[in-house]
Amino acid sequence: MDTGTLPDLGFDWNQLLGVIQAKGAEFGLNVALAIAIFYVGRMVINLVVRGLRKVMRRQEIDKTLETFVCNLVRMVLLVVVIIAAIGQIGIETTSFIAIFGAAGLAVGLALQGSLSNFAAGVLIVLFRPYRVGDFIEAAGISGVVEQVQILTTVLKTGDNKQIIVPNGQIMDSIITNYSANDTRRVDMVVGVSYDDDLDKVRDTIKELIAAEDRILDEPACTIAVSALADSSVNFVVRPWVKTSDYWGVMFDLTEAVKKRFDKEGITFPFPQQDVHVHTVKD
Repeated sequence: MDTGTLPDLGFDWNQLLGVIQAKGAEFGLNVALAIAIFYVGRMVINLVVRGLRKVMRRQEIDKTLETFVCNLVRMVLLVVVIIAAIGQIGIETTSFIAIFGAAGLAVGLALQGSLSNFAAGVLIVLFRPYRVGDFIEAAGISGVVEQVQILTTVLKTGDNKQIIVPNGQIMDSIITNYSANDTRRVDMVVGVSYDDDLDKVRDTIKELIAAEDRILDEPACTIAVSALADSSVNFVVRPWVKTSDYWGVMFDLTEAVKKRFDKEGITFPFPQQDVHVHTVKD
């Protein structure tokens, strides 16, 4: 640079320009190193999380715990990389951490709902009221658990919709886990006419139960008269099945009862009401 036109103020302009150029080059190098640290750090984080996931799968760790831990480790390591990159630029990380902590406190107060969702996510991982793959009902939503994330749980409904529910709402509600046990009881109510032979009805139902291979022998199926209703005599039929066979047995057994009762001449009564009309003379 030509410094001949610069005024003489009693110091060396060449020396000043040299210092500026050196500082600029040093700052540019630090910025480049910070960018490199960030991108390389992200690559290392992906490798670490991928390796952690493989180890947890090899140890057959629960899928719910695997997803939660991997997401948490990724977030923590990303914060460390960002702080390291900022420190490379020349910003004091100690003061930055203090500022970050104060800002984190303010943000935490503003995001109390998110913090409660995070705490609920930790409780879900610790106590495991449900796992990935379970069919649950909670917070008014039912579906199969696909993911348990840090703040939310992802469910897939029976009609293939994805629903994301905050963990806090789930832990604050009643959780019904339909997949928790290996067996379930199918509860059916079969109504027959008052004119039908109850022993014949019971024997017919027993034959249908015996013909269904998916129904378990133990516990034994309950077949009993439960109510003398207005238009029908109601039988409760309660067979036990594997959880995976629940809906299949429910649908197939309902259809089998209808077809077999028609064949045996057993009637399904319709609601009836007698209406008496009186004529009043003037």
